[in-house]
Amino acid sequence: MKKIIIYTIAFLLISCSNEIETFDILINSDDKILNKQSEIKLAITINGKVINYEFESYLNKIKIENITKLSKSKFGSNIIEVKFVHNDKERNISKSIDVYSIFSPKLFDYKILNIYNHDISSYTQGLEFHNDILYESTGLNGFSSLKKIDLFNGNKIIDTKFLDNEFFGEGLTIFDQRIIQLTWKNKVGFIYDLNSMNMIKSFNYNQSIEGWGLANDGEYVYKSDGTEKIWILDPETLQEISYIEVVTNNKKVKNINELEIVDDIIYANTYQFNKDVVLAINKNSGVVLGIINFQDLREKVKDHPDLDVLNGIAYYEKNNSFFMTGKKWNKIFEVEIIKN
Repeated sequence: MKKIIIYTIAFLLISCSNEIETFDILINSDDKILNKQSEIKLAITINGKVINYEFESYLNKIKIENITKLSKSKFGSNIIEVKFVHNDKERNISKSIDVYSIFSPKLFDYKILNIYNHDISSYTQGLEFHNDILYESTGLNGFSSLKKIDLFNGNKIIDTKFLDNEFFGEGLTIFDQRIIQLTWKNKVGFIYDLNSMNMIKSFNYNQSIEGWGLANDGEYVYKSDGTEKIWILDPETLQEISYIEVVTNNKKVKNINELEIVDDIIYANTYQFNKDVVLAINKNSGVVLGIINFQDLREKVKDHPDLDVLNGIAYYEKNNSFFMTGKKWNKIFEVEIIKN
């Protein structure tokens, strides 16, 4: 009997000496949902127990105090790091926190100004005006295209370029006499000459997952990839420089799709709130300022088995209006967005 007890004790000693230590950062705040006015207090835990080691703390690589306000954080994901010494070994651990807006999005309204016919076979992915000509990108393998449309003079299709069957067309934008068009999962985009619509070259995606929507502000190109991120691209190389994350007062908004930029606001389709909703997003921060529900527009188009969601936003500067359509809709609506 004694022999068994001795072996048992020896086993426990070995087990204790080989115990795996788990390190973590404990983040305390009075706010359940963190925002830029929140204050956080940091601590280190080993196997769930707080330890009183001295440590350095960093927010997005910038050194901070162990008790700090989040005023210098960004909206969306932020990385907290701590560095300390344990058992004569330097440790570096990190943890992600999400920071949200303190304001709820406002509900914007709209009114219809004009209605135009639209090719009901077009699986619309992107719209953009240039010199009164409407450019449209359409999707679906085997049917994806780039169209040039004279909407105001007979609503005539001036030119069409079809993509190879392997490509599923997505959003487009026009920058410096070039048309830039995305594809969905191929991780490749195409650049066309604006006048001839002949393809100049292609480009590859780098950090962004997929191709969804495109827009530009005259300085940079903005790209959505179906997540909560909107990527900021170098207009020449079309490589990702940085990104913003789209947030409200209590959530990240995923499935950001077609984009259009007016002043400092990105107007974006999304599946997150409602299939026919457009968000007004602060271009610099990612905060959702307003929501426009265009659900009533779908009730005004021809109902058929392939009818799909609203998709396609083009700003028309002359009228300070927006042209909206959807996937396989037979109408394009010119609307005024009213910010209540």
